[in-house]
Amino acid sequence: MGTTNRSLHADVLVIGFGKGGKTVAATMGRLGKRVVLVERSARMYGGTCPNVGCVPTKALVHHSRKRRPEDVPQEWYERSVGEVQALTKLFRGGNYDGLNSMDTITVITGTAAFTDPHTVSVDSGDGRVTITAETILINTGSQPIVLDIPGLRTSQYTVTSTELIDTTILPGRLAIIGGGYLGLEFASIYGQFGSQVTVLEAAPKIFGLVDDDVAAVAEGILVDEGIEIITGASTTEIRDGETSATVVYEADGRQHTLEADAVLAATGRAPATRNLNLEAAGVRTTQRGAVEVDEHLRSSQPHIFALGDVNGGPQFTYISLDDSRIVLDQLIGEGKRSTADRVAIPHTVFITPPLATVGITEAHARANGYRVKIASQPVADIVAMPRAYIVEDTRGMMKFVLDAETDEILGAALLSVDAQEMINTVSLAMRHGIRAAELRDAVYTHPTSTEAFNDVLATVVRSDV
Repeated sequence: MGTTNRSLHADVLVIGFGKGGKTVAATMGRLGKRVVLVERSARMYGGTCPNVGCVPTKALVHHSRKRRPEDVPQEWYERSVGEVQALTKLFRGGNYDGLNSMDTITVITGTAAFTDPHTVSVDSGDGRVTITAETILINTGSQPIVLDIPGLRTSQYTVTSTELIDTTILPGRLAIIGGGYLGLEFASIYGQFGSQVTVLEAAPKIFGLVDDDVAAVAEGILVDEGIEIITGASTTEIRDGETSATVVYEADGRQHTLEADAVLAATGRAPATRNLNLEAAGVRTTQRGAVEVDEHLRSSQPHIFALGDVNGGPQFTYISLDDSRIVLDQLIGEGKRSTADRVAIPHTVFITPPLATVGITEAHARANGYRVKIASQPVADIVAMPRAYIVEDTRGMMKFVLDAETDEILGAALLSVDAQEMINTVSLAMRHGIRAAELRDAVYTHPTSTEAFNDVLATVVRSDV
């Protein structure tokens, strides 16, 4: 079959099938607009989250925790990966059908590159498609960064997070380069599956975005589960052997080596803009390669928007969803919504139990001149939280940073069962100016985790007052 060249015109062209782009595409399609959505990989319909990010990793957290001592690690892991892949395939198909089934939307699988500010050329495998559009959305996401450490990029044992969750062989020894939230989530997952995990972090401590007291408890949980964490470790070389890799690193002024069956590069993700030929479109990028945008997510070309990880903002699916609201407000709304509207955005790292945070830390509050009071308790001491005992996990702690003068909630760190749910209640309270006393005295269902707020917020353990 010969290749064909064809042309399409769209009202809206979306490059990349991520959360923000697909949400705008679906909305505009329902309004009768002609929409074309280009995705370079048939495995990425729906974006990072359902395919290689949130959904498979959280499903692996779930499966890893169900393994009993008598379950053979390799067999359990292989079965778990199979079940998770079936789940992501289901989500992927739903994402594709949800858009492609609409008469107004065309999904094209291929690699897009700009030829001018309103035109994109797509190599779709069976020919070239030239698409012109009035409005263009860049939604290409991010990709794992593999640092230029000697031997790391060329080692047969190096994997990215995407590759690791795709393999059905459980690494006996897993070295993780990078102790950020991605690295620690994977440490927690693979440690529970039965891998011997070592985390190498260049910074002097892990969990650097929370206060030291919370970080110590979180690190203690991982160490108690058998995960080795080496901070202040600079990885200098990866040497391939016949059956394993030797990881060479420096710590405490000395050189050390570590044997590993797999080396996970977990040093962050960079915006995926390299092959878009943005220069031809006159679209400016930042030093990190992100599309430069204003508070309404418009690029240096007013008809070209960037949503999700590619615009250099926080790399979370729910931010990408909020990006879609901002862009839709520009296209069909009043044009008032902006990134400046975002207040008290929560974040969760899915170790077990999860660590969920919102707002500022105690250290940050003090450095910014607040008079603070602190309410903090270990989960095991929270009388009003029998749920932790019911589900047999009383590890962790909860901490609130409060303004001593106004009783305003400045920030919270919840390290506990159900923290990923509870943090949304705290965020909502912060966004609407609900004081700590109201959260403390609210009526919550029982037995739940949220009712822990009744206890924790009644315990002001430290105060400047």
